[in-house]
Amino acid sequence: MRERELNFQGPSPLLYLLATPIGNLEEISPRTKKIIEQADYIACEDTRNSGLLLSRLGFDKKLISCHEHNEEAASQQIVSLLKEGKKVAYMSDAGYPAISDPGSRLVANCLANGIKVATVSGPNAALNALASSGLDSTHFYFHGFLSAKPSERDQELNQIKVRKETVIFYESPHRISKTLLALYQALGDRQAVIARELTKAHEEFIRGTLKEFLTIDEATLKGEMVIVVEGDHSEPVVSEEAIIQQLKAFLAEGLRSKEAIKKTAELLSVNKNQVYSLYLASCKDDQ
Repeated sequence: MRERELNFQGPSPLLYLLATPIGNLEEISPRTKKIIEQADYIACEDTRNSGLLLSRLGFDKKLISCHEHNEEAASQQIVSLLKEGKKVAYMSDAGYPAISDPGSRLVANCLANGIKVATVSGPNAALNALASSGLDSTHFYFHGFLSAKPSERDQELNQIKVRKETVIFYESPHRISKTLLALYQALGDRQAVIARELTKAHEEFIRGTLKEFLTIDEATLKGEMVIVVEGDHSEPVVSEEAIIQQLKAFLAEGLRSKEAIKKTAELLSVNKNQVYSLYLASCKDDQ
């Protein structure tokens, strides 16, 4: 275990991760503005997008490009600056760094070099969509973007389809139709919500089922989207072999047939008449 040190106390350098607006610029927090004001450098996914945001907020800062394709090299530069005592904050184009965006390798390299990391809270598309979806939010699974390769995407969905939690996906306009079809084919006709243009003037929540979504005109699905899908609520299929094995186990314990049938039906959540029929066919002669 690493030596403990409070994030905002002690001598170790600290990298700030800044969650930025996903649409409405008014959602940027006073704390985020304060961190930007104090920073010597702002590292960012796209210097053009972040430069425009900073300009609108009234800041003129030195920018460091740190995106998917140069993150490893850029993180070394950022680590060096932090070790020199410079104050550096990192932001992606929208939402949280490292959540379906670059930043995870930067964080790992900072931690490996004894640099602490703190996240400044802000907007998040997945949580906005989930909270307003109306679907069960007790437990949820965030998947983000599915693979662009159909074979890999189908493999991912094959693993996801048995999850009981509400599932959250991200998707872009040019892939949305193919993704909706793949979701329907893999998951069946479940309740779902498409949340698009979150926090912007044309914010919309489309509520229905995955099958109904296949009829939506793709031209009306603009902007980055979040797809929230209900979890697997289907009843598990119990094989006849499993029922017979459980019946025999109860009978071997000395239970009378009537009680064994009743307890098997309750334990496996299956119809009592089905258990009785299997008892007559496979267990009665053994007694």
